[in-house]
Amino acid sequence: MRDPRDATATSDSSSLIELPTATVRTRVTVPLRFGDGYTVTADLVTFHGLTDGQEHVAVILGEPAAGQAPLVRLHSECLTGDVFGSARCDCGPQLREAVERIADRGGVLLYLRQEGRGIGLYNKLDAYALQDQGLDTYEANAALGLPEDARDYTAAAQMLRALGIDALDLLSNNPDKAAQLRTLGLKVTDRVPTGVFSTAQNVRYLRAKVIHTQHTLSLTELTVG
Repeated sequence: MRDPRDATATSDSSSLIELPTATVRTRVTVPLRFGDGYTVTADLVTFHGLTDGQEHVAVILGEPAAGQAPLVRLHSECLTGDVFGSARCDCGPQLREAVERIADRGGVLLYLRQEGRGIGLYNKLDAYALQDQGLDTYEANAALGLPEDARDYTAAAQMLRALGIDALDLLSNNPDKAAQLRTLGLKVTDRVPTGVFSTAQNVRYLRAKVIHTQHTLSLTELTVG
């Protein structure tokens, strides 16, 4: 069922953003292996014509059943969490979960080069230093003169359209992702929550997501120890 915190599911056509066309550049099959031993074969797709000029990649996993919308995850790049296993965020576990859930259901993971909610790696690490002084993740961005969340999902919508996807179920706790995709003309039928991957080091960060940007995480599961 659609979450009430999402923006209105059906937008007036006059409010939709015109979406430039992107095209598939390359599609190649790659066997994936994760640190816990999970393996799956995926098709990686690159694109021409993405509006932001970034090298985003679509990871196609499985095939949806006939008549079923694909399960889609918009995953923003996180070097510290995805590659080095940082416990300061939940990005690595979310990526691992998403790949398996999408492979089981059939769909696409979009790996988006938007480190640090769009502020870049160096700025993200600067924000970490401010968080060590007591600010939360959003306050730290503001103290650096940066937006709380600078991500724009126009390129993600272009990628989905280039893959022939107009309707989808979105694997996300973030209502802004669904709202942006709908404004860009895609039909988000349902927003499916991810798991909650809390650690002693990231629980304050996860609580800030709920308080500042209405992520659908249960605060009762996010008690600061």
